[in-house]
Amino acid sequence: MPNAYSRAAKAQDKNDNEGIRLQKVLAQAGLGSRRKCEQLIVEGRVEVDGQLVTELGTRVDPLRQEVRLDGSRVHLNPNHVTLALNKPRKVLSAMDDPKGRYTLRDIVGDKYEHIFHMGRLDYDSEGLILMTNDGELSQHVMHPKYEVEKTYIATLDGRIGGNVCRRLVTQGVQLDDGLIRFDRCAIIDAKSDATIVKVVLHSGKNRVVRRVFDAVGYPVRRLVRTQIGPIKLGELKSGSYRVLSQTELRSLSKEVGL
Repeated sequence: MPNAYSRAAKAQDKNDNEGIRLQKVLAQAGLGSRRKCEQLIVEGRVEVDGQLVTELGTRVDPLRQEVRLDGSRVHLNPNHVTLALNKPRKVLSAMDDPKGRYTLRDIVGDKYEHIFHMGRLDYDSEGLILMTNDGELSQHVMHPKYEVEKTYIATLDGRIGGNVCRRLVTQGVQLDDGLIRFDRCAIIDAKSDATIVKVVLHSGKNRVVRRVFDAVGYPVRRLVRTQIGPIKLGELKSGSYRVLSQTELRSLSKEVGL
């Protein structure tokens, strides 16, 4: 006859087979304490596979079911990671290079399996690059359909006026691969021989900021990407990286339709 211990073990096995309590899954995903996550469920802010869930006893399979908070996907797979990396100049936006140049792998190492960069920065540019091993997130961030907004700080050779920025927003510049217009362009600082501008645009074309300013006669001396969608470079030091928070991941997922 089974003892109390074996009955408890069988009950636990049954519960594990049926999934994990939703509030525990949310807490493990970094959304707060279990009590806070229970409140999120009761308030009707959580969906599982497209269905609103308000019952605290609900169990889910985090690897097979989709959970959303306030409409944004909650990242549940413990093997998935997304990084913000501050790429220095003279680092190749690649994981390997046959020529032996310094690459992103030299910064992140082999800690994260199957991780890859979402988008690139040219060899002489620096700033924010996003990396992930979440294939679905990567496909959406890279897809031209979503055209995630990107922000750059460019130091230009020469002094430009506000009319140049206005022209690049209203009229744009015809490049070999099409017309490019900046979403926003503002002068931050200007000296006799250099101008610092903030540029925002959606295009992900190769070297697009440099090519636009070359086309209007003001070559870029230095280019730093400071933001991709809702993710900011912030105080991240050059050559270092950090793991995105769940709040940042939800914001990024929402931006790209996940």
